[in-house]
Amino acid sequence: MSSVAASPPLAPPVATPRARRPSTLTVYLWELRKLRAQKRTYMGFGLAVILPLIFVIVQNVHNRHGGGDSIFAGQITQSGLATPVLMLLFESVFFLPLIASLVAGDVVAAEDGNGTLKTILTRSVDRGQVFAAKAFAALTYATVAVFLSATVATVGGIASWGFHSITTFSGSTVSASEGLLLVIAANACYLIPLFAVASIAVLLSTSTRNSTASVVGAVGIVILLYIIAGIPGLEGVKPYLLTEQFENWHGLLRTPTDWAPVLHSLWVSALYAVPSLFAAYLVFLRRDVAGG
Repeated sequence: MSSVAASPPLAPPVATPRARRPSTLTVYLWELRKLRAQKRTYMGFGLAVILPLIFVIVQNVHNRHGGGDSIFAGQITQSGLATPVLMLLFESVFFLPLIASLVAGDVVAAEDGNGTLKTILTRSVDRGQVFAAKAFAALTYATVAVFLSATVATVGGIASWGFHSITTFSGSTVSASEGLLLVIAANACYLIPLFAVASIAVLLSTSTRNSTASVVGAVGIVILLYIIAGIPGLEGVKPYLLTEQFENWHGLLRTPTDWAPVLHSLWVSALYAVPSLFAAYLVFLRRDVAGG
């Protein structure tokens, strides 16, 4: 009787370790690290620092004692807290939107130009994570730029003219400590429409794949909205223009605080920001990177 050798039992399959997907926070930190290595990051920060420095130096040289259209212009030498308010009045119109657009308009387009987007998207990273990280990095940059400028203006103003009480738009005088809190709140409030500008720049960066076109396009939209606001007969649309929201923070410098313009700006700015980011997200999801 022939015997058949029993075949050895099959070894259980060895599970191949699956690469662990990094968190969105990790991808966000990667994006911040990239910003630290880019020249245009420091170009924007340079503008944010130089402009208030020039203002403080000029005011010290000329030793002016008031004047101007704003109630804060008459307090330049009376309180150093007038300086950051005046700088926000000046920079909010064009310079801060430009600074925010420098990075937001480059955040995706730069990857296309360098041919690195394919490498990023073929990693074990979800496209949604990459887009969210890039968008948050652009908004973070805008936030840092605004408060960097405010800090330089505040320190320069206080060093030159002291930490004294200040009169608000309503004509009420508040203490120096309260005035400082109002300055911080005003800059934070200005971020509402500025985030909308950055969101538009992110959309252009994603769709055009060209950094220059994205930055110029975002700034061009801001200029176009200013032109529309000045056209006779279109007064009815002015409250819904993004550029009109650049002054929303004025309500925080009134006594009592006027929250109406702040709340109005919140939802109007969202009408620009949310569709822009959603459209950019859809374009990014459908991005064909097979060619490089």
